[in-house]
Amino acid sequence: MQTARTPPARIQRRRLLAGLSAALLAPQALMAAPLPYRLVPSATDVRFTFLLNGQPQQGRLPVRAARIRIDPQNLARSEADITLDARRARTGLIFATEALKSPGILNAARHPDIRFRSTRVRLGPDGRLSGGAQITGDLTLRGTTRPVTLQAALYRRPGSAPDDLRQLDVHLTGALSRAAFGATGYAGLVADRVSLAIRARIRQAG
Repeated sequence: MQTARTPPARIQRRRLLAGLSAALLAPQALMAAPLPYRLVPSATDVRFTFLLNGQPQQGRLPVRAARIRIDPQNLARSEADITLDARRARTGLIFATEALKSPGILNAARHPDIRFRSTRVRLGPDGRLSGGAQITGDLTLRGTTRPVTLQAALYRRPGSAPDDLRQLDVHLTGALSRAAFGATGYAGLVADRVSLAIRARIRQAG
C-alpha cells in the first residue's frame, strides 16, 4: 500500500512560512532583557544646591525607593524609576530645612514623594553612558510632572574586569526651575534655579 505524498508545492510553502516565522522571532529571542539593579544606600548621595540671599547652600534628599534596569547590549534601553522622600529633606540650616518642607516649596506633608521616571536615554558620541550621555524623564514634584534632562555617566568600579557589570557607579547632574513645579515660596530669598548632583552605586539584584 502506498502512502499519500504531500505535493512539493505544499512542502515548499510550509518551509517558506517556517523560515519567515524564524526570521521574525529571532531578533526578539536574541534580545536579552535588561538586568535589574538595586541601590547601595551607603554609597548613594542625592544633593541639591540653591542660592539663599545670593549665597550657595546645599541640601540632601534620601532615596525611598529605586527601580533600575541596565541593558549591557543596548544601553539606550536602560531605565530608572527613583522616588525621593521629601519629608526627610535636609539643608545645613534648620530654618532653611523647615522652609524647604513648607507648603510654599516642597509641601512635603501633602506631597511626600519626589519621583523621577526615565523616558529616554541618549548615549554619548562614543555610544556609551558617559561623555555627553543624557537621561530624560518625568519629574513629579508637589504633584506636578515636568520633563527634566540630566547629564549622565555610568562607570565600572576601579580595578574591575571589562565584562564585570555586577557593581556600577552612576553620576547624574542637572538643574530645574522650582517655579515650574509651583514651588514659588520665599521667592525674595531663594533663587528659582536649583542644581542637582546625584552619585549612586548600584549592584546587580539577585
